[in-house]
Amino acid sequence: MVGPEVLERIAARRAELDELEEQLLKQWDEVKAERDELTVAERFLTRMSERTAGERTAVAPASAQVGGRAMLLVPHRGDSVDETALPDDYRRILAIVRAAGGPVQVRAVGEELGLQVEVRGKLEPLRARLVKLADRGWLHKRGDGRFTARL
Repeated sequence: MVGPEVLERIAARRAELDELEEQLLKQWDEVKAERDELTVAERFLTRMSERTAGERTAVAPASAQVGGRAMLLVPHRGDSVDETALPDDYRRILAIVRAAGGPVQVRAVGEELGLQVEVRGKLEPLRARLVKLADRGWLHKRGDGRFTARL
């Protein structure tokens, strides 16, 4: 005959195993949920990389929505990308820098564009565009803050 002490041990062990089973089921649900999230993220990234590849090959300037505002994308300068891929504003800035024939300050480009160059706040967005053109390989930013056209 089995004593009450053995039955208590069996019941205690059964309770431990039930608790462990509950923990494992909870972990299993978490693992499945995370795997589902990874699958969705992978699909999203695949679509975005395909879309980005399509935008890189497009000739017309592309735009994107950021914070509900349309933002123009300035492509990196490369062998297969020419100036027609740039938005009109950027092409005009590039033409002004090229026409200068040498290093040009932001203020001079602003004057050519008809901006109020006396107001510093009017030049900062222009400076950002010039820097973006330099970062993407269309212009060269010199150490003194002037810009020159790349050949």
